[in-house]
Amino acid sequence: MTASERVSPRRRKAGTKQAPLRQRPAARAPGLDIDTGAGREAAELSYTDRAYHELEERIVTLSLAPGSVLSEQGLANDLKIGRTPIREALQRLARDGLVTVLPRRGILVSAINLETQLKLLEVRRELERLMAKLAAERADETQRHAFAEIAKGMLAAADKSDDRAFMRLDQKFNALIAAASRNEFATRSMGLMNGLSRRFWYQHYKQAADLPHAAKLHAHVANAVSRGQPDAAAKASDDLVAYIESFARKALHFGG
Repeated sequence: MTASERVSPRRRKAGTKQAPLRQRPAARAPGLDIDTGAGREAAELSYTDRAYHELEERIVTLSLAPGSVLSEQGLANDLKIGRTPIREALQRLARDGLVTVLPRRGILVSAINLETQLKLLEVRRELERLMAKLAAERADETQRHAFAEIAKGMLAAADKSDDRAFMRLDQKFNALIAAASRNEFATRSMGLMNGLSRRFWYQHYKQAADLPHAAKLHAHVANAVSRGQPDAAAKASDDLVAYIESFARKALHFGG
């Protein structure tokens, strides 16, 4: 019997061809507007992104306090995500310096250290100036509009004393600067420092920071980039990092 003769009579009609099977679209992680493409690998990536961003925010906002011991299974149960995306997210957080993976013991949320912050700022000053200048030169129109909107949002968050909104806008600002600068080496280097810097800010801003002033400094950078002014963006970036350094030193007065 030939292959065509083995087809069920109920599904075969003379002179017709069988329609190819339709593939289901790949799953999309809840809460993320991410085009995951097809296949399990792409779907897993979207869940990894979700796990990373959720855990990063919890660590930065001190919901997961320094010194906390985490477990893959506990996080998987909490976030309702499989252990593989959780493991991959934790590996990224370890590269960011936000957690330390202890073999056979668990995952430790890293400590906050003033000396580490001051070392970071030595590098951030140079990198942020470069990236702000490049972003002002290379941003497209959509990105320039986004920078203008971020500046407005930061000032609104400061007026309302909405610290979490400010933190989220700062994260969006950092991501947009990285994308608009179009320099993957600078972006990769800054990515290692952003989470640690934001967490230090969140720990101390109520005692040592002037949130409206910080918002204005961020807005100055964002507006200079949105207007395509490289020199003004570089100057605004230097002003912002100078303020952040003074904030870090002031935080030492309140206990480091």
